[in-house]
Amino acid sequence: SSDTQLLIPLQNQSEDSSEDEASGATEMDFLRNLFSSTLGLGSVEKVLDELNLEGLARYIQSGKCKNIVCMVGAGISTSAGIPDFRSPGTGLYANLQKYNLPYPEAIFQIDYFKKHPEPFFALARELYPGQFKPTVCHYFMKMLKDKGLLRRCYSQNIDTLERVAGLEGDDLIEAHGTFFTSHCVSFSCRKEYNLEWMKGVLVILDFPQCDLLIIMGTSLQVQPFSVSLLLINMEKAGQADPFFGVLDFGGGMDFDSEKAYRDVAHISTCDEGCLALADLLGWKGELEELVNSEHSRIEAEDQQEKASGAAGAAAETGTPRSAPEDKTTDQQTND
Repeated sequence: SSDTQLLIPLQNQSEDSSEDEASGATEMDFLRNLFSSTLGLGSVEKVLDELNLEGLARYIQSGKCKNIVCMVGAGISTSAGIPDFRSPGTGLYANLQKYNLPYPEAIFQIDYFKKHPEPFFALARELYPGQFKPTVCHYFMKMLKDKGLLRRCYSQNIDTLERVAGLEGDDLIEAHGTFFTSHCVSFSCRKEYNLEWMKGVLVILDFPQCDLLIIMGTSLQVQPFSVSLLLINMEKAGQADPFFGVLDFGGGMDFDSEKAYRDVAHISTCDEGCLALADLLGWKGELEELVNSEHSRIEAEDQQEKASGAAGAAAETGTPRSAPEDKTTDQQTND
């Protein structure tokens, strides 16, 4: 598609030597950071004056942080009423037990879907777009975009709430797919992007230029190399193996050791964390106003759509819409 083509390096077009040199320098910096953080080689630059939310807010305000990448999971949508996957008793996996899945993840696997489509369609009815409104987290990322700070959002979610909040096109990579588009599963027409293409998009283009990585609502384990990292989650996740830490090897997040210099964990709900950071940045009032105005707009559009649908149905049957019954009479009758 045209959206994805913008992300792919144009191999067949000649570029100015200055651009080639700049690209080469970026990739060399990327490799240095990779070896430095993974093998514990070389010196590291501490960009945060404090390893907490206040220090991170000052870093954003300093003007040095210009490219923020967000990685988000199911936790950012729970306050919208969408259950996450693994919460005991209430998570999506728990609610799917009635379908006797061989294992929970089978519902998302194409081979299982072709033989047993019922579980996925049942889930799709619960998650289908139009039933939920974006959360504070979604609109916080929209604010980052509006302020020119968001480089990309990588989402594990399929609920499209990032799009409803205003992220689109090059703003968004939906790693597990999305309800926004559907594709034929026939092998005769399905297009496939291989691992090399994904490496080009994920590694070469975004992370070497990333100044800050924000992870919200997911236990996703990533290797952010030398970039500062903020985790907003109900528990710490993705931490380095203590054994490798003793050997001075990198490979995970380090929130608590004496050598910690980069990573910040804010333990809270995703919405609370975004509001706290927005408050420190002086954006809280703006964020709350954005959430309220957008929710009002969505509710008004939903009511208008329902009214139009009811009017259309009445016109087709040729019968006028009946007036609502008196609730007092109903109550008296029921009594």
